[in-house]
Amino acid sequence: MTYPREFATRYREEGLWGTRTIADEFHAVAVAHPGRDAVVAADGRITYAELDTRTDRIAVGLAERGLHPGEPVIVQVTNRLDAVVAWYALLKAGLVPVATLAAHRGHEIAHISRAVDARAHLVEPGTRGIDLVAFAHDQARDHPTLRHVLVLGDLPAADIDPDEARERVEEIQRGIDPDAVAVFQLSGGTTGVPKLIPRRHAEYWYNARAYAGVLGWTAADRVGHLIPIIHNAGVVCGVHAPHSVGACLVLTDHDLDTAMPILVAERTTSVLFGHVHYRAPEHPLYDALAATLRVVLLSGAKVSEELFAATGRGGARVGQLFGMAEGMFLVTPLDASAELRRTTVGVPISPLDEVRVLAPGSEDEVPDGEVGELCCRGPYTLRGYHGIDRPEAFTSDGSYRTGDLAAVRLLDGHRALSIEGRIKDLIDRGGEKINAEEVELLLLAHPHVVEAALVAMPDPRLGERGCAYLATDGTPVTLDDLRDHLRALDVATYKWPERVELVDALPRTKVGKLDKSAMTADITTRLESETA
Repeated sequence: MTYPREFATRYREEGLWGTRTIADEFHAVAVAHPGRDAVVAADGRITYAELDTRTDRIAVGLAERGLHPGEPVIVQVTNRLDAVVAWYALLKAGLVPVATLAAHRGHEIAHISRAVDARAHLVEPGTRGIDLVAFAHDQARDHPTLRHVLVLGDLPAADIDPDEARERVEEIQRGIDPDAVAVFQLSGGTTGVPKLIPRRHAEYWYNARAYAGVLGWTAADRVGHLIPIIHNAGVVCGVHAPHSVGACLVLTDHDLDTAMPILVAERTTSVLFGHVHYRAPEHPLYDALAATLRVVLLSGAKVSEELFAATGRGGARVGQLFGMAEGMFLVTPLDASAELRRTTVGVPISPLDEVRVLAPGSEDEVPDGEVGELCCRGPYTLRGYHGIDRPEAFTSDGSYRTGDLAAVRLLDGHRALSIEGRIKDLIDRGGEKINAEEVELLLLAHPHVVEAALVAMPDPRLGERGCAYLATDGTPVTLDDLRDHLRALDVATYKWPERVELVDALPRTKVGKLDKSAMTADITTRLESETA
């Protein structure tokens, strides 16, 4: 579903949405900052001018390969310089990247690629644990629409003059509506495999530009990014946002031991740490990094006083980010008090964002300070999923029901929000959202499993991991049994349970519903006793 006309008109009249595609927006920045670093990574660095010229030629090469504007391309890559090159090349060719995870397997990719009628699959060679090139060819076999397997680092580049390549790209871009779908992101929703979120050129670029604006980034900033670059947060916070102001993306992988030397060497000024990186202040190189940091954002879990103090010990302003692929971003104002920045996730990044906290299942607002469901709409929050009708996901006025529990706190003159849990049955494993129902249905396909429930168990590094509570037909089922079962179904490994508890019957409430709170309490108690 597109944005209602009256809203789209207002967003453009207010100067939020532009009239250019993402590819054209990037080109304009590259022309303004040709000699500045656009991306620095372990596998190389590239200036804006170099990135602009290289991606023009690849875009023309993709067109000559027979790929046409509007065709979706599954993207399955990791944090490499070539991933950013490929991203802009696809957009310049008018293609629509479908942002999947390198960890996804056939269970997920087969569904996603068929849901969008993907024409190509872009993969990375040499990844650990799986040959993604062979995997892509296997996925293409008997696929109704997939025609091309594209390999990172070996994309076709037209051997033509840069001016001619630029003219060809401009011709492609003239045929693209700035309100057309630019990218498909994936939802961490609660039913089945991920739903597809259409992100549109003007609103998606605005999302990034607004984020850069609230952080005060300029072309002088060097932005460190460790989480997956093809995540929504990776694209918005890591690629588009710094590039919207001519800043440099310092791209690393998630491992702190490999990331920290690069972040320090490149004199990083701003960094986003996910929950899996909350131990960064304990790293021996953190003080060297802190010497150049101006902004640190934390995202993924509640922030303790100790973490807040340790992260900012070099003088950086420490805040929090709460965002979602469906759109809404909340960021703590960097000039706000330490209390607001530590105890809330802040306020929306756009003046035209609309946030309400409703009694769950209703459209009644709860008083400030009380917990309810976070609902939102605005100039970069979706109005509908791709290919499915999900009216229950929206209020009658088009606000998105996030499934997150929140409360409004009045601090420093701001109506800041604190996140207090979730309604959605999700497990947040280091930033990767695991849909419990999806995994439970897969577990029930095991020949000896009669009942299954996946619940979150606390984990000091990742925040949460999945624990499977199972009732069987009398045959013991081990964790290895479940892993063999899910491996045979080609399910991404991050979704696999990491502990099994066998019970005679799953606990239920008085009205017969599964009592997941009882199971969560049980596994928490078990873990506490085991570590005591």
